[in-house]
Amino acid sequence: MSWSNPIVDKEQLGTLLIFLTALGSGVAIIVNRFFVLKIDPVVFTALRALFIGLAFFLYSRFFVKKEQKKCSTPQLAVLGFIGGGLAFLLFFTGLGMTTGGRAAFIHKTLPVWAMIFAYLFLKEKITKKHAVPIVLALVGLSIMEFESIPTILKSGDMLVLLATILWALENTLAKHFMNLGETNWRISFGRMFFGSLFLFAIAALQGKLGLILALQPIQWLYVIISTMMLGWYVLTWYWGLKHISLSKATGILLISPVISLILGVLFLQEPVYSFQLVGSALILVGCYKLAKTRSAGVEIGEHA
Repeated sequence: MSWSNPIVDKEQLGTLLIFLTALGSGVAIIVNRFFVLKIDPVVFTALRALFIGLAFFLYSRFFVKKEQKKCSTPQLAVLGFIGGGLAFLLFFTGLGMTTGGRAAFIHKTLPVWAMIFAYLFLKEKITKKHAVPIVLALVGLSIMEFESIPTILKSGDMLVLLATILWALENTLAKHFMNLGETNWRISFGRMFFGSLFLFAIAALQGKLGLILALQPIQWLYVIISTMMLGWYVLTWYWGLKHISLSKATGILLISPVISLILGVLFLQEPVYSFQLVGSALILVGCYKLAKTRSAGVEIGEHA
């Protein structure tokens, strides 16, 4: 197929955007290692979500046409409540009851749940050309992080797993709304803004709102830098998701640990081990094959 085909253009644009999402995620993991500042996670996440949500609101207010607005405010609020509020609350609660490594690995099972939801609710066509690369990448991830794989799920692990499933559900709902014609800009607004309101309500109930006024200049700098990185993630993720299938998009995100590994070696002189190289190779092969496959299960470049 030629580049002039709009279907190919959208597919390739979506794939590129999701790779940029993964790149941002991989960079964020490294950057966050330089910040050991103690900021309450609920307040921290609420602030970031509010700033990003307001930015997308302003864009939607002035640049999204009325006829493009397919979702009602309550629908966007549900999106924010599930993915931007409740899931974060469960994740942070669970994180305080388990290790960071176990939580990170459980969170990376997102493509599995997303693929299930996409098949059940979005009626996405899951072919071998989709499933095999995702499984290959998951095997590579398991090899890379085998020390963090929980053999027994404890209460904290279960909360993280439930949060991960809720994020998969939120992504499914977002994709459904965009399939109906809603813009990624308003989806991003709903996800972040209404999620922030939920988190601020939780912070208020916990008596933590006063912590905002107590933040030091260096902590505000961290909030600003982290907000910019998260904003990049949200922008590229929902924009890319609008153009490709949910199962393909979540599968491509599995490349982010490889990006973090490479950046850690290049800039932090971190050691790299043979099992990490093997796992990284499998992830790269899986993500490459997945990127070459269109959302309909046809390799990009093939004729339908």
